Amino acid sequence: MTGTITAPDTGLLSPRRARRARPGFVVAASFVIVALVVLCALAGNQLAPYPAGKQDLMQTLELPSAAHLLGTDDLGRDVFSRIIVGAGSALAGPLVIALGAMVIGTLLGLLAGYRGGLVETIVMRWVDLMYAVPQLLIAIVIVGVLNGSYWEAVLVLVILTAPGDTRIIRGATIAQRRLPYVEALRVLGVPGRRILLGHIWPTLMPLTVAQTFLNFATSLVSLASLSFLGLGVAPGAADWGRMLAEGRELIATNPWTAIAPGVAIALTAASMNIVGDWLHERLTGRNSR
Repeated sequence: MTGTITAPDTGLLSPRRARRARPGFVVAASFVIVALVVLCALAGNQLAPYPAGKQDLMQTLELPSAAHLLGTDDLGRDVFSRIIVGAGSALAGPLVIALGAMVIGTLLGLLAGYRGGLVETIVMRWVDLMYAVPQLLIAIVIVGVLNGSYWEAVLVLVILTAPGDTRIIRGATIAQRRLPYVEALRVLGVPGRRILLGHIWPTLMPLTVAQTFLNFATSLVSLASLSFLGLGVAPGAADWGRMLAEGRELIATNPWTAIAPGVAIALTAASMNIVGDWLHERLTGRNSR
């Protein structure tokens, strides 16, 4: 009798699969950018060549040089130092928004998708209400009317971002609820809370991770938009959105006052999206690269 002999599965990747599992250049560059932003957010004041608020009216609107890598603004403040220090607000606010929306959206989505009935109806009507008007417009109105601070703007965006997570998790939970293993757990008498948190939620983890990174990117742009409009942050703050707004009038003299914060926002948002997609593929076992 003939047959084929297969090697035992040791859990290790073959050389070919290992090469495919390695991140490509774009993903690796995105990881580097994210790491640099995190480093600047944690130690920006120590890494910056000059204090972010230091003014030197004798050196206003200087072009890039060895002393000032990105030049200075109209008050003589070092643009490069302000970009580094500004990473703090660029990371903290979007991170709180992404994590807060993930927690709220996951809990409500799991509950609505698994329980159904009146609970699902109430949750989804709230989601539909939040989707009825543009989120950024609501944030502008609320923060503008209340003259809110940066963290009040963050709180508003948490509430406005959570419905998106709720809808996605609810749909994925409904799909899981119909699978045989969930029905088997019910027959065995496993409590619903244990089924949700111990069995359904772990299967949705890759989706949750990807959505959290996406929310970070969109929240970064939303907060920068509010700052650009003068909402949420004080004038002169080392905030990328605020710097972009202030740099518009200086672009003819030192274009880096506007280019640098704009590039920082775009690169950080894009890198977070790419890293989130890559992690989602790894967690779900797909390997498209």
